[in-house]
Amino acid sequence: MELNRRTVIAGAAAAGVATTAWGGTAHASSKGGGRPVRKPFGRLADGTRVDRWTLENGGTRMGVLSYGGIVHSLEVPDRRGRYANVSLGLRTLEEYVASSPYFGALIGRYGNRIGEGTFTLDGTRYQLSVNDGDNSLHGGEQGFDKRVWDVEPFTRGSDVGLHLYYTSADGEMGYPGTLRTKVTYTLTRHGDWRVDYEAVTDRPTVVNLTSHVYWNLAGEGSGGITDHELSIAASRYTPVDAGLIPTGERAKVAGTPFDFRRAKPVGRDIRTAHQQLLYGQGFDHNWVLDKGVTARPEHAATLRDPASGRTLRIATNEPGLQFYSGNFLDGTLVGSGGRVYRQGDGLCLETQHFPDSPNQPAFPSTVLRPGETYRTTTVHSFGT
Repeated sequence: MELNRRTVIAGAAAAGVATTAWGGTAHASSKGGGRPVRKPFGRLADGTRVDRWTLENGGTRMGVLSYGGIVHSLEVPDRRGRYANVSLGLRTLEEYVASSPYFGALIGRYGNRIGEGTFTLDGTRYQLSVNDGDNSLHGGEQGFDKRVWDVEPFTRGSDVGLHLYYTSADGEMGYPGTLRTKVTYTLTRHGDWRVDYEAVTDRPTVVNLTSHVYWNLAGEGSGGITDHELSIAASRYTPVDAGLIPTGERAKVAGTPFDFRRAKPVGRDIRTAHQQLLYGQGFDHNWVLDKGVTARPEHAATLRDPASGRTLRIATNEPGLQFYSGNFLDGTLVGSGGRVYRQGDGLCLETQHFPDSPNQPAFPSTVLRPGETYRTTTVHSFGT
């Protein structure tokens, strides 16, 4: 049976969770952007329909798929007012199913890697789906990026957006507990894209939700991002082993290629003979944000394309930011604009808790227990 909002809330109530946390009904408003528009995007092999939702507000245009909660396009103007899609993506549903490297997708239950695909919680060892060498990556072989989400559009005052709902069954991809998830995409009257994540569980589990948009502020398919200027508000990062699993250290960025405390071109140090860059074939690491876990979103990173003038500022209440420089794009995928994506043609800035936290007691906890609500927010602000 296709999941819908009523099913999610009823299930949450059955699990003893207050439904008021996800209450409220979408309502129309004459202010701000128009109501989101839905069009069919295709069908999965089992016949499940996938839709594409279009939103526009505050000068930002956005296309979202019900499959994987994927940001299919995100258009913003440059300094001359010319629009471009700054999010990498694919042309058809079939391509997303067959070969997408998480383009634009919602990631869960656990964003990033869990070493050897195992963790122990309350004395019980859990074996997860392994899909990245010996490790579990982004929730396993059939993570949230490969699920069809139930979508509810809304307008609220001058904001416009989508509520996305998905229930992950107890044992799915090896994770304990039935996890009822709600993610809200909001386009504000200022053109900001805000993402609010919520989840509840009926058994102790681990959760780390994030978004995997590949950014190119010059426009998708326009070439590499090595000239983009990036700053990250972090004095430390978490080094990894050859399998890209954190060693547990929080190393200082000072004096290393990982120092983005002041804005610099992404490509300036990417070919430095540093062991960590060799492991990741570029940047594919978690930065420990100086602000730590915060009650409200605070500044984490700024990305700027000097040629177009477009900027992206990211604020979050998460303690970490995974910067991935598109190292494994290999020229085998044709993007939504009809051009081939090669190494470094897009980058990801994934707000999150740290990789492998369930196996790293010194890292901030990702454990969620019955009666608790997982909540985190990330705001993407665009400008020139």
